[in-house]
This record gives sequence, structure tokens and C-alpha cells, in this order.
Amino acid sequence: MKLSEYFENTAGLAVLATADAQGKVDVAIYARPHFIDEETCAFIMADRLTHKNLQSNPHAAYLFVESKKHYVGKRLFLTKSKEEKDSPLIDRLRRKKYPVGCEEENKEARFLVYFHVDQVLPLIGTKE
Repeated sequence: MKLSEYFENTAGLAVLATADAQGKVDVAIYARPHFIDEETCAFIMADRLTHKNLQSNPHAAYLFVESKKHYVGKRLFLTKSKEEKDSPLIDRLRRKKYPVGCEEENKEARFLVYFHVDQVLPLIGTKE
């Protein structure tokens, strides 16, 4: 199954791990990635610690645990390739839709951060 299909059709909980230039690690809960193609995914980010870490260290790891099966999921090893600030594509990609006329309370800048998928591993072990 293609990664894009897997993440579009599988519910679960995920974390994205990043580190700054000195190696100090941060881990944050993140939504499923948006796949541009099978080697490129993107995440919508606010300008918080995860985004700040990616300015000095482009590497990240994404761990996804499926909701219905214990110890089943995927680990993605990622390298940031580019980003766009307040991209119009963010509204098209966003899975959570807001009713017309309902403004989000938080108006902070949003970034669409693209990653190359360097490696995919199962949640546990090293072989699919």
C-alpha cells in the first residue's frame, strides 16, 4: 500500500521529533502527514519549538501508532526540503474544516513544511 493511502485511511496517534543545532530534542503530537507524492510529505506548523528546531536542523522523525491495533504503525525518517509561510495551500490541505464565517481565534503565522521521506520502518522492528 502506498504511504499516501495508508495515512489517508488509517486513524492513529502520532508524534514528530525534532532537535535543535545543539541536539536538544523536542517531541510534539502531530496530525497525519499530507503527501505531495510518495517521497514528499508536508505538515502544517505554527511558529513554535518544532518549527524553530527545523530552522537549524532539518532532520525529524515521525512515529505513528494505529488506533485499532496495538504496536502497529510506522516510523518515518524525514529531512526538511522547504517551507512556505501562510501558503494558500494550507487551507486546502487542512483536514479540520471551519464553518463559513467562523474565524479561528488564533491568527498566528502558519507554515507548510515539506519533507523528503528518507526511510520508512514499521513501528516495531526493521522490516515491513
